[in-house]
Amino acid sequence: WDVPYPGAPAQCGSSRCMLPDQPGTYVLVLRLPRPIAIDVGRLGRFQFPGGWYAYAGSARGPGGLAARVSRHLRPSKPLRWHVDYLRARAQPDRVWYAVGAQKRECAWANGLAGLPGVSIPVPQFGASDCQCIAHLIHFGTPPDREAFARAVGEPILQEKFNV
Repeated sequence: WDVPYPGAPAQCGSSRCMLPDQPGTYVLVLRLPRPIAIDVGRLGRFQFPGGWYAYAGSARGPGGLAARVSRHLRPSKPLRWHVDYLRARAQPDRVWYAVGAQKRECAWANGLAGLPGVSIPVPQFGASDCQCIAHLIHFGTPPDREAFARAVGEPILQEKFNV
């Protein structure tokens, strides 16, 4: 991606999304068209129901949100994080995000888990470094950004993908 000046939006891979190169928190929304068993690194093999998934993460490293989300959008990459294993089989649809250095990842995961009609298909997914039940939430229908924003009590920005 090209960033003409610090804080400018950065191009995110082939999706043509524009996310800032600043730190922030995000929810990657993925679509899995049918149920599938997936090996998730050391967590083991799990059955993932078809439907929609929301993964809460943070981006505090170089390149901020743009770099982290761009990595998630790349189809081929080393499998480093739990979400990489699901992403290899699921289609990214959109990302919800907020800019800032605040540590919101766990609050956002809990906000997602509190929405109606959700399930936790893999306990501890994305949460090996905290006490959350998981940072990956399954939805039978597309998750609602406005309901999520109300749950976490702050405005949430969105970029849709065309990958």
